[in-house]
Amino acid sequence: MSRYFSKDYAEAQSRFREGATKLGFSLESHSIGVQGPDGNDLEFDVACSTGGDPSRVIVLSSGVHGVEGYFGSAVQMAMLEQWTQAGMPSAKVVMLHGLNAYGFAWSRRFNEENIDPNRNFLLPGEAFSGSPPGYAELDSFLNPKRPPFSFEPFKVKAAWLIMQHGMKKLRSAIATGQYDYPQGLFFGGQGPSRMQSILQQHMPRWLEGSEQVIHLDFHTGLGDWATWKLLIDYKLTDLQRETLTQCFGPESFEANDDSEIAYDARGGFGQWCVAQKYAQHYLFACAEFGTYPPVKVLAGLRAENQAHHWGRAEDTSTRKAKQRLKNLFCPESPQWRETVVQDSLKLIHQALGNLDAPGESGT
Repeated sequence: MSRYFSKDYAEAQSRFREGATKLGFSLESHSIGVQGPDGNDLEFDVACSTGGDPSRVIVLSSGVHGVEGYFGSAVQMAMLEQWTQAGMPSAKVVMLHGLNAYGFAWSRRFNEENIDPNRNFLLPGEAFSGSPPGYAELDSFLNPKRPPFSFEPFKVKAAWLIMQHGMKKLRSAIATGQYDYPQGLFFGGQGPSRMQSILQQHMPRWLEGSEQVIHLDFHTGLGDWATWKLLIDYKLTDLQRETLTQCFGPESFEANDDSEIAYDARGGFGQWCVAQKYAQHYLFACAEFGTYPPVKVLAGLRAENQAHHWGRAEDTSTRKAKQRLKNLFCPESPQWRETVVQDSLKLIHQALGNLDAPGESGT
């Protein structure tokens, strides 16, 4: 399975375009208005199958969190290869590849404005302002205004905070999403991102004629090593809950407010997609695959954010911080890669099975 993982954004994009074109997908690219490390314009790609039933659609998206695109792209490449060998499904396929192209190309989880895209999809009436209770007190710890040191007593400080506040409360304070610290972690922005604007403009066209949509958005970083969970960031209807249970199993999904691994974040991609009513039945699930313990992941996010804002690209500490972040969200372990890609393909096939089932409404 390691063969599906690319060495960088440019290679992943090229391979995706080649694989989609080979299958006869319609392919389009959308510039985000900034350049990558090679000086070329950064774009995310959208591939739509041309022969499937447009009323039944599976959407597979990757790279909302930039560096997590290494994994999501690999899943999409593996699926394209399977379809090349076994034939296309009867449902229409829409693939959104490398949505946060800047983060993918520059080894960041955040975008060109330091926005966490999964905190940026606020609904009408929600203000791009405010922070969770407790974030202000944690700002100096989370976002020190200096390059990362070779030795950081991060784990000691984090352990003390966990003892004081408890893991669940601390996680909520840190990761819910904040709109007051533009250079800080989990910044939701001061308005819609370029990615959101492009999706707002074009999603109705990509999903034109759809009645039943299952959307799997691939992520890494939360949960135990090589395990997965479908995370839901919106209020499920009884029908949606029933479909998730029938399609993926009763233990396969968690709403964020009941989750052991996630948090009730603002501005999530899923709740935004469902709220747009692109289809009568739109089921969105964040397919989250675990890597390392949360304190280790947070330490890596903190160090990369320090290096990005306060270091220099040529500094050894900056290169190490970015490489570490990539490894945290896309481990090099062949066993991890084998397991997560195989499990991802199973999820896709289960979703397609539901879309193909006669008489099913889907959500």
